Amino acid sequence: MKEEVVIFPNKNHHLQTTRSWDFLHFPQRIRREHTVESDIIVGIIDSGIWPESDCFIDTGYGPPPIKWQGSCDGLTNFHCNMKLIGAKYYKNDGGFSPTDIQSPRDSLGHGTHVASVIACNLVNSEGLSGLGRGIARGGVPSSRIAVYKVCWSTGCADEDIIEAFCDAINDGVDLLSISIVNSVSSYSENTIAFMSFQAMNKGILTTMAAGNDGPGPISIKNVAPWALTVAASASDRNYVTNLMLGNGKTLMGVSVNTFDPNGYSPLVYGGSVPNKRNGASSSQSRLCKPNSLNPILVKGKIVICDEYNFGEAAISAGAIGMVIQANATKDDSSVFALPTTYVDMRSTGYILRYVSSSSNPIGSILKSTQVFDASAPYIASFSSRGPNPITPHILKPDLCAPGVKILGAWTLANSPTRLQEDLRRLPYNIVSGTSSACPHVTAAAAYVKSFHPSWSPAAIKSALMTTATKMSEEKTPQAEFAYGAGQINPERARKPGLVYDITLVDYLKFLCGQGYRNNDLKFLSGMHSVCNRYGTENAWNLNMPSFSIPVMPSTHFNVTYTRTVTNVGPSSSIYQAQIIAPPGLNIQVVPNVLHFSSVRQTQTFAVVFVGRISVGNNIVSASLSWVSSTNTVRSPIVVFVRN
Repeated sequence: MKEEVVIFPNKNHHLQTTRSWDFLHFPQRIRREHTVESDIIVGIIDSGIWPESDCFIDTGYGPPPIKWQGSCDGLTNFHCNMKLIGAKYYKNDGGFSPTDIQSPRDSLGHGTHVASVIACNLVNSEGLSGLGRGIARGGVPSSRIAVYKVCWSTGCADEDIIEAFCDAINDGVDLLSISIVNSVSSYSENTIAFMSFQAMNKGILTTMAAGNDGPGPISIKNVAPWALTVAASASDRNYVTNLMLGNGKTLMGVSVNTFDPNGYSPLVYGGSVPNKRNGASSSQSRLCKPNSLNPILVKGKIVICDEYNFGEAAISAGAIGMVIQANATKDDSSVFALPTTYVDMRSTGYILRYVSSSSNPIGSILKSTQVFDASAPYIASFSSRGPNPITPHILKPDLCAPGVKILGAWTLANSPTRLQEDLRRLPYNIVSGTSSACPHVTAAAAYVKSFHPSWSPAAIKSALMTTATKMSEEKTPQAEFAYGAGQINPERARKPGLVYDITLVDYLKFLCGQGYRNNDLKFLSGMHSVCNRYGTENAWNLNMPSFSIPVMPSTHFNVTYTRTVTNVGPSSSIYQAQIIAPPGLNIQVVPNVLHFSSVRQTQTFAVVFVGRISVGNNIVSASLSWVSSTNTVRSPIVVFVRN
């Protein structure tokens, strides 16, 4: 049909799921432009919101900004206010499950948690049953929020995501946060990439989650260069859960266990108690698979499982606790529906020897305690990694932010585990995932925008990347492919000195250079004959504040990248290029000194990379910093062997 704009298969996608702001050196009393911040509208495309949460009370707010064109009309049992100024929901297939709430009200908890990380008021919180107790707050507590519910018990459909993006753009949001991962495909065929391009064209920066499929390489999902992709790092708050055995031995595990201990209980190994009546074998029951445990032999006991699970089988069999053997890195302590701790293989071996040698093996799982993690920050094992599977010359992820054990508001329509067997209803929850990291960067972007309302999405992204805190390659061997430019530093980002700006035409030339045809880009940009009009540009010359250089193994390379920076600092400034690179990688910057005499003045430079990567050394990290008397503008460099 002539009315057709573009066709997408309607796929279903999934969500990626307070100390963190202090850990980022972004305290309560940081300098703010309160009047402007309260005019910033953040759009959140997620699972909705629990509007009655204390995080979203509108005390002290005036009317919404004049630019706001959205609404909160025609909803049942749902009300907006002067802080939560818009709410809509989308389910175009009409297929609601019994647990779905047919309104913007959140039945999953994910969207409420994301919204609170961004914009929660200052609230004296009990945390999650006392864990994380203190003042809960978002990064931009004065900002307004608008929610667009696209995620349900069955997932998040493309057709709903597209409609939500369109409404958010037309409603007048300033930024968009989407913690949903899409399958990796071309930019013109990926709904989130496609719609975030539309948002960028209207001056709206989209922040999105990298995905939770790490730590393997090329596991990253959201890679559009005009959006900001966020990895998950750990903060210095951790939770440990101890197991006390009847012989006096105490073993340390990890989890977020809110249950108080109730004395000692018998211990039983799952592999010893298969539910043979259901046809289960010990190979299934040791993993605590659904319906695999014998209720007669498990009821009232703590069951030991060889595989990570959330406790459905243990609860249905009548267990009162669970010990899980670690078979992988576990750095994102989870909430469980019954007392649970996750212990390493050495501890599991000790426990099993105790169970087999004792006539009355007993144990007690204690309530979790908060501990200080001195090794933070580091990238979580689950956080998806690069290189960029579509355009290797574009570094992804862009940044990292805290996404491990993050306290945030929660829905009262579901338990903290979302399991039917879990009857708790709590106003806060502790969650891990790149979907918890993503809203930290959305809030940081909103903070920067409150000082610079006219800045483009690329300028805001550049400010956040070039002021990020460098991470350690020793703690995270995948280096920039795990953390991008580093961990956000919102306070520094409001005064970056220089920015790497990118226009719509720059992106179109990049796409033409990637082989997209005029017809593809007509749908994306609304323009005819784009490539004929603007020409093409190599991917490595897209004006990103980072450098990604794919090379062949053991082959000499000599490549040149071009960049342009815009002065947003003092009008009269001199910047000197500073290179940090390992032996064997030669980097030259031409010119290596930039002189600025006015604000918004631009300067172009070339960066020449020469060297050879030896076999077994697949990633080489370096950096380019432009240093003045007031600013250091740092760009990460990664040279890697392309598979």
